Amino acid sequence: MPPSVNIIEEARVAVPRTAALPPEPIRLSALDAQWITLPLIQRVLIFVNDGGSSMPPPFASAVDALRASLAETLARFPTLAGRIVHVPATGDAAFDCGTAGSGGGGGVRFLVAEASDADAARLAEDDDHDAEAFAGLVPALDTGFLPAETLAAQVTRLRGGGLAVGVAMHHAAVDGRSVWRFLRAWAAACRGEGDADAAAGPPTTFDRAVIRLPGGGGGGGEELARSVLRKWTPDLPVAAVAGHFIRPNLSRRTFTVTAQDMRRLKQRVVAELSPAHTQDAGGTPPPSSFVAVAALAWVSFVRSKRHPAGIISAADEVYLFFFADCRARLDPPPGDGYFGTCISGCLARATAGDLLADDGGVGVAAAAVAEEVRRAAEDPLAGWDWMSTLEQVDMDRLMNLAGSTRFDAYEAADFGWGPPARTELVTMNHDGQVVLVAGKGGGVQASVSLHPAHMDAYKSHFLSYFG
Repeated sequence: MPPSVNIIEEARVAVPRTAALPPEPIRLSALDAQWITLPLIQRVLIFVNDGGSSMPPPFASAVDALRASLAETLARFPTLAGRIVHVPATGDAAFDCGTAGSGGGGGVRFLVAEASDADAARLAEDDDHDAEAFAGLVPALDTGFLPAETLAAQVTRLRGGGLAVGVAMHHAAVDGRSVWRFLRAWAAACRGEGDADAAAGPPTTFDRAVIRLPGGGGGGGEELARSVLRKWTPDLPVAAVAGHFIRPNLSRRTFTVTAQDMRRLKQRVVAELSPAHTQDAGGTPPPSSFVAVAALAWVSFVRSKRHPAGIISAADEVYLFFFADCRARLDPPPGDGYFGTCISGCLARATAGDLLADDGGVGVAAAAVAEEVRRAAEDPLAGWDWMSTLEQVDMDRLMNLAGSTRFDAYEAADFGWGPPARTELVTMNHDGQVVLVAGKGGGVQASVSLHPAHMDAYKSHFLSYFG
């Protein structure tokens, strides 16, 4: 049975009255608007009391520190304390930050909970996810009808002196980079270093007018955003679409690729990419960590669906979908401080038989991924309408890759009692989804969701590259 979670307090954390909030609603861009029906990012951070480098304070003290520092942090990120609202007169959806303050009746739901039969050390250490337990450690969001929340937080006492910090964030308000920017700022504020964190990075900006999409015109492409909303959410203010939040019975597992493993993987990819697989690979540059682990994950997925499942045949076209951050590549660039959704879809394609080759399959995959990364760098918004792209492919033959090897999840989430022992994306709902973050102490963490019958084959091939 999954651990029972008891909610012992539910409150709201508002932006301080002294905060300078945006005076007018911020209209969603077309990049934001696509996520109205797919709103949920749920992530859990698990802290273990190991008696040494990681020792959370008494639970009540941790709750007080997290609550106070959240209020401080929301002053810098008011779109997370407001609501997404529908503007019937124009057909827009917008972030209304006027509800973020203590006088607006809004703010962020903040839950305090207890799961006395959930062992912190076990949840942190097991490679196989206890998905039901993780789900109890994160809040839900009220998103089916506008106005919709954009953030909720939950702090849960775990057995053994540990605790969990869970967040739920609306994907129309944040992409992966924005998630970690917010969590890093919250952690710094909890450590008493909020002002230093704010001064060290670029100022946070929310101006959607700087995002100029193809055919969007000026002013942030407001009419294009409206057309996206009409296409994907024609019944606004009703924002829910049937079937989007069904969680299939998937197996979820985390693989840790150490720095040494990554070097070995890159060497093997280089060898496979070299002409005729010769021993002299000196002229072939090594792939990035992202390309290397994406290629291995993709080939492992195809193999798991080929043998013994028989879902994919050698002649089938197979796909790897991922997002590219556009901030640095737009003209003009919105800047590193842009807070919102600024990602474009990328779809790599290959013939399954080429990826299934015993000698060279991962190299073929790496070349296809690298080419798609190159295309995204040259034309960063070519894949902005990614939902339309995915309508045209067979999802049974697609692996969905989220996150980045550059998201320093463990370093970013030190709230003052050491980094988390484990962090996971709880919302992994696709049969063939991989989520990447930088691993503890270097390397990469790759978390995978698959049909339970296919996980053993996936695991066998993935780990074979490090033997």
